[in-house]
Amino acid sequence: MDAWETIDEHIVQQRIILAVRAIREAERCGIPQALDLYHERYAHLRRTRANDFTVPEERYWDGVYT
Repeated sequence: MDAWETIDEHIVQQRIILAVRAIREAERCGIPQALDLYHERYAHLRRTRANDFTVPEERYWDGVYT
């Protein structure tokens, strides 16, 4: 499994911190860029793999403060 496959699974399973950490490692970037990449990838995955998500979109960000 490559880095982005792992990141995608973290995103789909709502493991936000692990996904951001993995993006920073894979892209060698800081937190702001990693968060931007996260949001872009999240939107892509919601369009292409909506049924794989464990929580509905309305609740995905509950408890997350950035």
